[in-house]
Amino acid sequence: MFGQPTSTEFACDSEFFSGALRPKAVSWAECENMDKTMTKVKDLTPQSKQVNVLAKVVGLSEEKEITSRFGEARKLVEATVGDETATVLLTLWNEQIGQVAKDETVLIDNGFVSLVRGHIRLNVGKYGSLSKSEQNVEDVNAALDVSAVEYEREPRYRSGGYGGPERRERGDRQFEFGTFGDRRGGGGSGGGGGGRDRDRKDRGRRRF
Repeated sequence: MFGQPTSTEFACDSEFFSGALRPKAVSWAECENMDKTMTKVKDLTPQSKQVNVLAKVVGLSEEKEITSRFGEARKLVEATVGDETATVLLTLWNEQIGQVAKDETVLIDNGFVSLVRGHIRLNVGKYGSLSKSEQNVEDVNAALDVSAVEYEREPRYRSGGYGGPERRERGDRQFEFGTFGDRRGGGGSGGGGGGRDRDRKDRGRRRF
């Protein structure tokens, strides 16, 4: 019988879990990303979500305090992280700020991309995680900054707002329905009024 892997060794090889006679013990760093599909920084797009990115921290901005529309004050730092393909700005909020330091390699697990004024930001998010990695990213391609590329922002549609093809189409339909209803109501009202006038005339004729 083989003992359990030690804290420095972890049998994450599939043969171990399938009941093989001899487990293959590998380091935590080797099996950290074994089952993850990793995304290179240069491949991040505005539509990227549920991405796993291994990157080195090459710079940190000054800490800012941002007040949300609900009045909540939050601390914000933007970290420049990158790999051998490119760099990107990583958004850090509150307690995330203290989790990284310059020249460390970090793993963003289940992250997503958002646009800030048309520029890409990598985010950890509510369902993601940020952690230090034992793997090192030695070379960073600082010549390509994916956050420097400006993308055209898609228009946001709001209920009861103005502009936008979708809202104009809805407005046209409402106008047509309202016009149709007015015509029916107007015709009914006019028809009813005309009928009453004729009744009065008929009754007047019968009296004389």
